[in-house]
Amino acid sequence: MATWNASSPTASPCSSRRRTKAPARRPSSESPPPRKMKSMAEVMAKSVRVFEQEEEEDEDSYSDLACEKCGSGEGDDELLLCDKCNRGFHMKCLRPIVVRVPIGPWLCVDCSDQRPVRRLSQKKILHFFRIEKQIDQTDKSELSQEETRKPRRRTCSLTVKKRRRKLLPLVPSEDPDRRITQLGTLATALTALGIKYSDGLNYVPGMAPRSANQSKFEKGGMQVLSKEDLETLEQCQAMCRRGECPPLVVVFDPLEGYTVEADGPIKDLTFIAEYTGDVDYLKNREKDDCDSIMTLLLSEDPSKTLVICPDKYGNISRFINGINNHNPFAKKKQNCKCVRYSVKGECRVLLVATRDISKGERLYYDYNGYEHEYPTHHFL
Repeated sequence: MATWNASSPTASPCSSRRRTKAPARRPSSESPPPRKMKSMAEVMAKSVRVFEQEEEEDEDSYSDLACEKCGSGEGDDELLLCDKCNRGFHMKCLRPIVVRVPIGPWLCVDCSDQRPVRRLSQKKILHFFRIEKQIDQTDKSELSQEETRKPRRRTCSLTVKKRRRKLLPLVPSEDPDRRITQLGTLATALTALGIKYSDGLNYVPGMAPRSANQSKFEKGGMQVLSKEDLETLEQCQAMCRRGECPPLVVVFDPLEGYTVEADGPIKDLTFIAEYTGDVDYLKNREKDDCDSIMTLLLSEDPSKTLVICPDKYGNISRFINGINNHNPFAKKKQNCKCVRYSVKGECRVLLVATRDISKGERLYYDYNGYEHEYPTHHFL
């Protein structure tokens, strides 16, 4: 009988397998060896290289970016990039001109979904401004005009002293239909910007409370509105509630945007409007890109300084443009001023004419009347 040998070349292929010895099992009490991890320096080195590579690609993609209006790529610090079409525009080339760099996303005119506002009817205009009585009551308007011309009785003694200039009440247009047209231009402009009409200061929960608006907190004190001027202010506010508004219209200019134009003669020192809107702390609006924020209270403590923000509520004062402080010729256009008064212990901001304003003249005042922080070098 032949014997079988595993080393024989004639052996079966399957017979060449050898049984290997199973590795010894590690007791459960022993912990597995630690895995070798990369150091943070190695990880950060790789991520930095990737970030630099992406940044270089972004710089290369925008290196040849130019303004769509003027075709120039100079002044990249004033070149706005649309977040939808990635086209560039200089702030001074846009119409209307953009004064500040917008915070957050920005869309050009072609990519924005702003639609023109239709002309409002007379009924909607009256409802928009919550006018108390019908505007066609000419007897009331004539009576109010007679009251404005009525001389007041002298209450002080005849002593030699400097004559104090008094505020004059507004003189509305005599034609009721013309007053409706004037209110219609304001309603159209407010609706286009999504702003609701307000004839006073608003105190919203989460912003500054009314108790924070006290004139005694003003740095250096605040001038008090006299009793006679207070009567004039209350008289003008009552007239506006009846629909007897100042002779002003809001027009759209391709360079300046919405602006205010006189629709009738306005005398020097005539009360034009009160600056209205939401009252908030300045610290909450430091990164706000609203172009119409007005100082209300300058406190010794910067955290208690108050501002008026007409981005949600406002009136015609929100559309009065400012002058260019860097241009001596532009300063000549100023025909009204913004004055802060203490009215019954609270701070109020009033717009008053500084000279006679003729019909068709646009209204301008100095945005930096109290502080020189608003950029006006792009203003016309």
